[in-house]
Amino acid sequence: MPGREVMPSTLKRSPAKAQRTWEKTHDSAVETYGEGERAHRAAFAAVKHEFEKVGDHWEPKGRKGPSDKQAAGGGPARRAPTAGGVDANATKDHLMEVAKKLDVRGRSRMTKPELVKAIEKANDTATRKARGGR
Repeated sequence: MPGREVMPSTLKRSPAKAQRTWEKTHDSAVETYGEGERAHRAAFAAVKHEFEKVGDHWEPKGRKGPSDKQAAGGGPARRAPTAGGVDANATKDHLMEVAKKLDVRGRSRMTKPELVKAIEKANDTATRKARGGR
């Protein structure tokens, strides 16, 4: 199935470049691996290289590169936890800006790992609301 038809709603609310990255990578991965989870993981990995999830959509990162330790690992796919689109490799100052944009409470007292988790939770909540959930 073409990437445009299976594109997640978070990407449909994102910049055209993020959508093109998803679509192109997904379609290429389907040719290589077949339709399914592996193609979706490859497409998300490509998006996460240049974009980070902020609320219910993806925004360009200030730099290109892996978003978390899982993405930086390379090699065969492992089932290690990811940061769910949060750029965990960003500076604490950047994470504070994202947390402020998402109105994360208590952010000024949080450590960098706590900020990553709080942003991930705020992103999940915003996505759920955008999809019509609570």
